[in-house]
Amino acid sequence: MSWVSNKLLLYAKLVRLDKPIGILLLLWPTLWALFIGADGLPPLSIFVIFFLGTALMRSAGCAINDYFDRDVDKHVKRTESRVLTSGLIQPREALLVAIVLAITAFLLTLPLNLLTLQLSVVAVLVAGTYPLFKRFFAIPQAYLGIAFGFGIPMGFAALTDSVPAVAWLMLLANVFWAIAYDTEYAMVDRDDDLRLGLKTSAITFGQWDIVMVALSYLITLVLLAYCGYLLNYAWPYWLGLFAAACIAILHLTWIHQREREACFKAFLHNTWFGFAVFTGIFGQTVLLPKLI
Repeated sequence: MSWVSNKLLLYAKLVRLDKPIGILLLLWPTLWALFIGADGLPPLSIFVIFFLGTALMRSAGCAINDYFDRDVDKHVKRTESRVLTSGLIQPREALLVAIVLAITAFLLTLPLNLLTLQLSVVAVLVAGTYPLFKRFFAIPQAYLGIAFGFGIPMGFAALTDSVPAVAWLMLLANVFWAIAYDTEYAMVDRDDDLRLGLKTSAITFGQWDIVMVALSYLITLVLLAYCGYLLNYAWPYWLGLFAAACIAILHLTWIHQREREACFKAFLHNTWFGFAVFTGIFGQTVLLPKLI
């Protein structure tokens, strides 16, 4: 393998291309917004821009996260073998990768309207500062939810040149969803995070962690239901929310013993929660009109 190929492989591992769950957790709320904002299939050009932008921003976020956490990750069992932590690449390389990916994602938005461009700047700032919030913010997962859900207002802006109230409600729903799934994720590393003095929702919630995960799922579903009410959506949307609720209950059964593998399994399975909500939206905006 050539030096260039080896470097590209290391960079791919840096940005977790081998672990697409992060891209999916960004992609689902973005797709929710695109299909609601378009009231059906969004224009192909906008779909492609947001699809690629989601992948690029998640990858940039991984690189900048590892850059800031490089001295912490070596003390955490799950992260000690990451390419930056183990010294396979240098910190400046990770920072450069993050910058290049973020700039590329921004360039993708240039054909879009001014409001979307302005929101994209905010999105980059939020994504870039998230790793710092773990140092002092008691529930950094809430900030992560903003970062992971900013495709929602951007999607509406790109399609309608406005950000309606329902978009902000959906973003708030995504914040609580992120608190739910990333608390499950944080439960995996709780012992290491306590030892290192890091802030996570799993530590903040303490013995109430499972109750707060359940409450976060419930608030997510209530907010999404209110969005459906405001949009006057019919049975396909509600069926999607019902499926998502069943998935959330399943996750609670997995994490009730707080076992690491079970908590991580629940975290990974959240892509099906996002997919269930999307299926309801797709059915409502694309399929139902064809049946009427």
